[in-house]
Amino acid sequence: MAEVTNIKPKPETPGADNIEHMSVRQRIWAIFGASSGNLVEWFDFYVYSFFSLYFAQAFFPTGDSTTQLLKTAGVFAAGFLMRPIGGWLFGFIADKYGRKKSMLISVFMMCFGSLVIACLPGYATIGVAAPVLLLLARMFQGLSVGGEYGTSATYMSEVAEEGKKGFYAAFQYVTLIGGQLLAVLTVVILQFILDDNELKSWGWRIPFFMGAVLAVVAVLLRRSLNETSDSQIRARKDAGTLSGLWKHRRAFLMVLGFTAGGSLSFYTFTTYMQKYLVNTSGMDARTASGLMTGALFIFMMLQPIIGGLSDKIGRRSSMLLFGGLSAICTVPILTLLQSVTNPWIAFALVMLALVITSFYTAISGILKAEMFPPEVRALGVGLSYALANAIFGGSAEYVALSLKAAGSETSFFWYVSAMGALAFLVSLLLHRRGKGLKL
Repeated sequence: MAEVTNIKPKPETPGADNIEHMSVRQRIWAIFGASSGNLVEWFDFYVYSFFSLYFAQAFFPTGDSTTQLLKTAGVFAAGFLMRPIGGWLFGFIADKYGRKKSMLISVFMMCFGSLVIACLPGYATIGVAAPVLLLLARMFQGLSVGGEYGTSATYMSEVAEEGKKGFYAAFQYVTLIGGQLLAVLTVVILQFILDDNELKSWGWRIPFFMGAVLAVVAVLLRRSLNETSDSQIRARKDAGTLSGLWKHRRAFLMVLGFTAGGSLSFYTFTTYMQKYLVNTSGMDARTASGLMTGALFIFMMLQPIIGGLSDKIGRRSSMLLFGGLSAICTVPILTLLQSVTNPWIAFALVMLALVITSFYTAISGILKAEMFPPEVRALGVGLSYALANAIFGGSAEYVALSLKAAGSETSFFWYVSAMGALAFLVSLLLHRRGKGLKL
C-alpha cells in the first residue's frame, strides 16, 4: 500500500475560453452558474427524503410507520444505485465533449424525474404500478445526480483561482447543502400553511413541481458558462475512458476509501437525522424540521470557511481531522440523541456532528479533482464518488432503519464510527506534494 502515496500533482487544465485570464468577478459568476444547477439537482433529490414522512402511505399504504419509511428509504437507496452509471456516463461526456454540456444534460434529466413524481398517482389509484413508477423516477434522478457531482466538482476546481481553490470549490457543498436546506425550509413552510391531512393527500407534490421550475432557471444560467476543458485534451485517446482511468487506479481506490466514510457521515447527520429525531428520539415532526433547518444553515455557512482553511493547512490535515473525530465522536453523539428531550441540546449535538463532517464536505470536490489528470478528471471524481455513495451513503437510511426494526439500532452507530476510522487511515496516505496540490 506504500506505493499509493506516490501520487504526483496533475497539471492544471488549460481552459478553452482562456479560463486562466478570467477576472475574480468572472470566476465568481462561473462558480454561481455551476452552483445553481447543483442546488436544483440536490433540492429535487432531497425533497423525496424530507417529504417521505407524508407520502409514504400514498405509495406503501400497509404496515406501521417504520415499515413504510423503510420502503421509501429502499427507493431512496435505489436512486443511489444508479449513481455509478451516471458517474460513468456524465464523466465520459464531460471529459470527451465538455463540462458545460454534461451539466446542462444532467439538470434537464433531474427536471423530468421531478415532474414524473409530482404527477404520479398513488397506490389507491393505480395499485402496484405506483411504487414501481416511483422507483423508476428515482432511478432516473439518481442517474442525473450521479453525473452532476463529478462534473460540477471538476468544473469548479478548474475555474477556481490558484491558491484559493479550497475556498471556491467549497461552494459546491454550499449549494448541495443549500438544496437540502431549501427542501427542509419547504417542509417547514408547508407544515405551517397546510395541516397533516392536506400534506399527505396532495401537499407533498408541491416541492416536486417547484424543483422542475427551478431547473429551467438553472439551465438558463448554465448556458452562459465558459467551458473549462481544452479541445486538445478532449481529443486524447484516453479522454473519458475507463482504460484511461485504470492508469490512475490508486487515486481511484483512495477516493473510494475516504468517500465511503465521508458520505455515510454526511447522510447520517443530514437526510436521516430528521427521521431519527422523530422516529427514535420521539421529537415532534415540526420541531425536528425547524431544528434541522437551523443546523443545515450553519453547516452550509461553514463550508467556505473550512475550505479556505484547507488552503492554509492542507487537504490532508482536514481529512485527518474529519476521520479521527468521526471515529471517536459518532457513537457518543448518536447515543445521547436517542433519549434527548431538550431541542437545544439536540441541536448542539447535531451541530457538533456537522462541524466534524465539514472537514470532509468542504474539501471533498477539490481534493478528488486534484488527484486526477484533466482527460479523466470528471470520470475519476464522478465514478469513484458515485460508487462509494451508492454503497455507503445511499444505504445509510435503509441500514439504520433495518437495524432499528431488528432491535439493534446501536449497531448502526458503530458502523458509522468504523467508516470514519477507515477515512482516517486512507487519509494518512495523502501528503503534501508540489505547489498546486495541497494534500
